[in-house]
Amino acid sequence: MARRGNYDLLGKFSWCIPDGAGIIFLLLLLLLGTIIGLVVVGILGYFVSAEAMSDYTTLISYPIMFIPPMIWASINSRNTRYRQKGMALDNANVKPRGWAACICMAVLGTMAVAIVSDYFQTLLPPMPAWLEKAFKELLDGNILINFICVSIFAPFFEEWLCRGMVERGLLGRGMKPVWAIVISAFFFAVIHLNPWQAIPAFLMGLLFGYVYYKTGSLKLTMLMHATNNTVSLIVSNIPSFSECENYFDLFGNGYWYCFAASLLLIALVVKGFSAIPVDGSRGAFKVLPSAFDE
Repeated sequence: MARRGNYDLLGKFSWCIPDGAGIIFLLLLLLLGTIIGLVVVGILGYFVSAEAMSDYTTLISYPIMFIPPMIWASINSRNTRYRQKGMALDNANVKPRGWAACICMAVLGTMAVAIVSDYFQTLLPPMPAWLEKAFKELLDGNILINFICVSIFAPFFEEWLCRGMVERGLLGRGMKPVWAIVISAFFFAVIHLNPWQAIPAFLMGLLFGYVYYKTGSLKLTMLMHATNNTVSLIVSNIPSFSECENYFDLFGNGYWYCFAASLLLIALVVKGFSAIPVDGSRGAFKVLPSAFDE
């Protein structure tokens, strides 16, 4: 019987284990949701002034993006529950490390990857003015709305899709863990739609994916995602750091010391999570019975 309480929302997707075609379909549904979100915002714009809508555009359109893929995944899970076993999206395989150690390692590893990824961003050409303006507006607007969008919506919905659906689906279909992690990280990069976000998203996705594979905890990867986004939001709202576009600007000449220390920290974090045993190639995901086996 499915557990009640905090796990109901995630538990309803446990029997949806998409294959390659299913993952592509999820991406198409995400694009459909994006279009629907823009249409909804456009319709509301006829009734509300542009100035009043400016702070709420992302708040309204962002969750709408994920409604089509979540509806499909829920229906697919309900239908396939009668003919196949499921894989829980959220687990708690943290022994022998324990929750406190895993949370500390996850948060520190996230910040280390963020620092390292900034070097690769410096190799890119300057960001287009329109995109830079869009990022600035996203981070410098209403702090409460930005926090909801950046630190709550993005971690929840994107981790549900990239780790909960894509990585778990590939593992459930028998793909080798390393490729499931890489593909889910690439998917994570693709949905950001621009290289200035895609590069750090891919590197973050590799760490998120490894932690998800070892612990099976979607809540833990959501926390990692929220940590990265919240730190960026806080830094962008500190006046003395407002002109810093990345950690390279923030640390100045000391960046390279932080870079080297971050590489070492990432290695230690990966080693720390490697001590968590998993059962076979599927990782730490709890296998759930089909409806006929319950």
